[in-house]
Amino acid sequence: MGRLTVNIKNHEYDVHIGQQTYQLFATEYAELFASVDRIAILADEQVAAIHLPLLQEALAFTGREIVVKKVPAGENCKSPAVYVDCLSFLLQKKFTRDSLIIAFGGGACGDLAGFVAATFMRGIRFLQCPTTILAHDSAVGGKTAINMPEGKNMVGSFHQPSGVLFDTSLFTTLPAKEMRSGMAELLKHALISNEEWADELLSNPTFAQPAIDWLSSELLKGIEVKAKIVAEDEFEQSTRKYLNFGHTFGHAVEAACGFGGLSHGESVMIGMAYSLILSEQHGAVDEQLTTRFITFACQQGYTFQPVYDHTFEIFMNFMEKDKKVSFGKLNFVLLDGVGNPFVKELSKEQCEEAFEQLRRRVEGDRAR
Repeated sequence: MGRLTVNIKNHEYDVHIGQQTYQLFATEYAELFASVDRIAILADEQVAAIHLPLLQEALAFTGREIVVKKVPAGENCKSPAVYVDCLSFLLQKKFTRDSLIIAFGGGACGDLAGFVAATFMRGIRFLQCPTTILAHDSAVGGKTAINMPEGKNMVGSFHQPSGVLFDTSLFTTLPAKEMRSGMAELLKHALISNEEWADELLSNPTFAQPAIDWLSSELLKGIEVKAKIVAEDEFEQSTRKYLNFGHTFGHAVEAACGFGGLSHGESVMIGMAYSLILSEQHGAVDEQLTTRFITFACQQGYTFQPVYDHTFEIFMNFMEKDKKVSFGKLNFVLLDGVGNPFVKELSKEQCEEAFEQLRRRVEGDRAR
């Protein structure tokens, strides 16, 4: 079982990844459970249908009242209506400041549950029990949020969990789309941190359908990258922005396709290709890397169809609402070579030029 500690000012918690991690509830987390009066599981309805008994059985030792609130699967749970419904549920169940929330689902469920925990009675404790590969990114670091019609993650808070427990046996039931989604974030961590690791991932023919044993160690490497950055910059004032590589355009793709229409990771894969093109022009990325990246993504089952289905203006409309916009200027995370991220302010004209080039480069790959 892999383990690392996230050290943040005035807060520290562990991330566990491997088989049977929920057994730790009765040992390493016994003190936490002894200090709470009630426990709520906020569960993705699809995950609950398959795996909820496993979690409930692991919590039976607590002797506490445990209630379950099922929420819509995927991004559909991150709506203002679902958020308010969860708060009302906790109030009706007489939850207090001494209660505990457990997030049981993918990254979207974790974002929702974390925001509920952050705002219920001005903040209560919560545990992340992620069930997807993608959540190795979102479950660590304390970012919580819900979506608005105008954009993704527009309302949220920083609220660190009391612990993060991945049971990798649950990954075996993930559909191919969710596997691709999570692996995109893993590749992001490699591209912003380590050239050798990025090369290994881009050379892996089974990247989008990985073996679980191999995946456990790789996810721990990704979490280490994020934990180090978050420890340096909890509230995204400096280096934490590097974790947004591929996300400014990726979030626009996700919004244009309708949240849930294309998964977060699949959208970020498109966003990373776009950012690599910008990095050729404003950083130090070789054209060969971008070409290799696009070819690799297509071979692994990722789609670039949204860049043909929507105009640049549609994407620009969403990017202008991005949280990283400052004084009307777009800020992108680019690479001064693999492993060397930096933030660059770009004009609309520069962004549109890169968009047109992305279309041409993908079309060129298709023609080969």
